[in-house]
Amino acid sequence: MKEVIDFISQPWHWAVSGAMIALTLLILTLMGRSFGVSMTFRNACTLAGAGKKYAFFDVDMKEEWWRMAFVLGGLVGGFLAVHFLRSPEAVAISEATQAHLSAWGLDYPAADSKGLGFVPTTLFNFSSIKGIALAVIGGFLVGFGARYADGCTSGHAITGLSHLQLPSLLTVIGFFIGGLLMTHVIMPLLF
Repeated sequence: MKEVIDFISQPWHWAVSGAMIALTLLILTLMGRSFGVSMTFRNACTLAGAGKKYAFFDVDMKEEWWRMAFVLGGLVGGFLAVHFLRSPEAVAISEATQAHLSAWGLDYPAADSKGLGFVPTTLFNFSSIKGIALAVIGGFLVGFGARYADGCTSGHAITGLSHLQLPSLLTVIGFFIGGLLMTHVIMPLLF
């Protein structure tokens, strides 16, 4: 069993996850489904009873159980990975990235023995008002954006583009423009 855990815990090449996403997309396409996680917010509202009051939330959950199971599996898998399958090696972040973040006042933590050290803890923490505010505002903007764009980045960029949908192409272009503006304009102003 230890050999299996050691095998799973090693750092994997990014192409492995890309191939798994492609396989998942192929299976879902053959089943007549589309991949996207943001729909689970709508499904959660349906389960909470919002469908009785608003037609938008009147969803046939028999058709959506698989999506809820996918998200639940992601949460459980993430928990298991963090607590039992953590890589013995820290995530390799370039010195240039660390220096760039440091210039903004975002100290980069040294990797610890548990394989952490891949996010600036001065920003990503819940012990400061700034960290909490950024998490809440960022979460709201991501949720609003996913709903306004009628899907999230995974839904549009993976499913929409592979199905050659023009609205998904336009949305992905918007995602990239927003990401570039955030990285090169807004973040320097914030930090």
